[in-house]
Amino acid sequence: MDIVFADIFPESRIQYPVIFARLIGAIMLGGIIGFEREAQNHAAGLRTHILVSLAAALFGIISIESVHMPGFANDEQVRIDPLRVIEAVTAGVAFLAAGMIVFSRGRVKGLTTGAGMWLSGAIGLAMGFGYWPVAFFATAAAVSVLFALGKMEQRLERDSGKQPPPEDDADS
Repeated sequence: MDIVFADIFPESRIQYPVIFARLIGAIMLGGIIGFEREAQNHAAGLRTHILVSLAAALFGIISIESVHMPGFANDEQVRIDPLRVIEAVTAGVAFLAAGMIVFSRGRVKGLTTGAGMWLSGAIGLAMGFGYWPVAFFATAAAVSVLFALGKMEQRLERDSGKQPPPEDDADS
């Protein structure tokens, strides 16, 4: 039974409470961006942004841990590069985000939501790698951009007499 417990809770470079805190942080920060998108009634909202951020954080943590795994750490033939994880997460989230972008009636829709998903992935990676201040600042900046500039765009559209398209603005 000890072997099973050792396999369930292997030695970790990062302490498990820290891992769980990073994952919870990714959930919270991705959720903040997702909440704003949800409040604006966009398809990729709270759950999507949380899952993107959580997955990215998990990939970051796994990449750190894999560098120190007993089977990989001292083997000359195995080269683990955490930067490849960043590239893979970036490409995967970009693929998801691209699916949110549509061209309809001569207008691009979903671009801001796609960018928010991509940013949620980056925030998740920052959390996974333990860069809490960077993740918090990026989240605050994202919410500021989405909320404040969104309000400013609405005001400019109202002042210019243009009506925003139903349920979505031109670059969201």
